[in-house]
Amino acid sequence: MSSIELTPSQKTILTALVNLYTQREEAVKGEDIADEVNRNPGTIRNQMQSLKALQLVEGVPGPKGGYKPTSNAYKALDVQQLESAAEVPIEHEGEPDEEANVQEIDLSSVHHPDLCRAEIHLRGSVRDYHEGDSVKVGPTPLSKLVIEGTVDGKDDTANILILKIDSMRAPAEGEEPAH
Repeated sequence: MSSIELTPSQKTILTALVNLYTQREEAVKGEDIADEVNRNPGTIRNQMQSLKALQLVEGVPGPKGGYKPTSNAYKALDVQQLESAAEVPIEHEGEPDEEANVQEIDLSSVHHPDLCRAEIHLRGSVRDYHEGDSVKVGPTPLSKLVIEGTVDGKDDTANILILKIDSMRAPAEGEEPAH
């Protein structure tokens, strides 16, 4: 996906939507976004039309309705791209891998009932990782997520590890992350 050029106003509104949506995990009303960015709800509605056209926002109908960000919204804001953020460490068989760090964590198969898998995109080689090796990823910069699992497959050319997830945890608000 090519990167989308957002106007400063769109970026402000989209960022507010993503933040509110992340906190509440439900659709966000235009009025709430308006409050957050000190604009009037009409302005927000107009901007949402353009953000919908860019496929960055979905409208959710009904009394609990509002707006929610699409996965493209995160890409447009680069929220998921860890490049600019702190490096995410990875441990291999209990030892920190100094040569590699995690670029992206893709939990696309999380909703599959029997398979809990994560794709870990590394900057650095996956050559020394083998099926059955234990791997620990994290904590990630924002959510302090830590994933522990077993290598279930890999793609050497793309530097991707497929992990079978054994545990996944993020500290509760105010709790210190376990080291």
